[in-house]
Amino acid sequence: MTESSPSTRARFSFPPFFGRRRPLVTVIELSGVVGQLGPARKGLTLARVESAIESAFKPRALKAVALAINSPGGSPVQSRLIHDAIRRQAEKKKIPVYAFIEDVGASGGYILALAGDEIYADASSVVGSIGVISAGFGFHELIGRHGVERRLYTAGEHKSLLDPFRREDPTEVARLQAILDDMHAQFIDLVKARRGDRLGGQDDVFTGAFWTAGPAKERGLVDGIAHLGDLMRARFGENVKLKKVAPDRGSLLRRLMGGESRGLIDPEAVLAALEAKALWARYGR
Repeated sequence: MTESSPSTRARFSFPPFFGRRRPLVTVIELSGVVGQLGPARKGLTLARVESAIESAFKPRALKAVALAINSPGGSPVQSRLIHDAIRRQAEKKKIPVYAFIEDVGASGGYILALAGDEIYADASSVVGSIGVISAGFGFHELIGRHGVERRLYTAGEHKSLLDPFRREDPTEVARLQAILDDMHAQFIDLVKARRGDRLGGQDDVFTGAFWTAGPAKERGLVDGIAHLGDLMRARFGENVKLKKVAPDRGSLLRRLMGGESRGLIDPEAVLAALEAKALWARYGR
């Protein structure tokens, strides 16, 4: 057998990029109100995003995981569950996590951002709102004017705590305030644990106030002003591959049934939409 000619060897030589894997960054999209909003409107819950989190950390050539966050908050429990699920995977796989706030990363939305080892935002992003809120209405005077009698029977001294159809009780308000203060303290502890020495020490950081990215950076709530694609290319090269991983949307049939099975107007869906709208409206969105 004769040796191949140089021209033949050249014809079958491998290109210089053959076998080289592009650096990979998976992107978890976390957009919307946190919590269950009803069958017709899917909020961000651990049940909905857990499979996306697991998938994001699976690839072998993974360099980092990026979080694309756009949320005004919502359920503090679901925010923390999602945060913890991301941190467990990050620590298990030894993968860095970068959080990018888009329009809003406030309240529970900022808890999601705290899952990142570094947090970035657009110059006009709304960041912060490190506080806890509980809101409602009082209808006792309204039903009294219309001759409506409230009938309520309970077993348990505090079962009807802050019932909106009777006059507010200062003792019950104090009990609710103690719960809110405890939740606020947990939020503060998480921010301090995740942001550490980067916090600027300003007194207003934990008041529930919120800022655009520049003042948020001064307070140590974000690490800089940057967009996801630009920063990932700067960190991992121009040929970095960004692979989006979206939360579960559920089957088409289930979504259709959730929105249409109760008639043309679903009261639960309307209330959920109003609740979501109110949360976004706090931040001018």
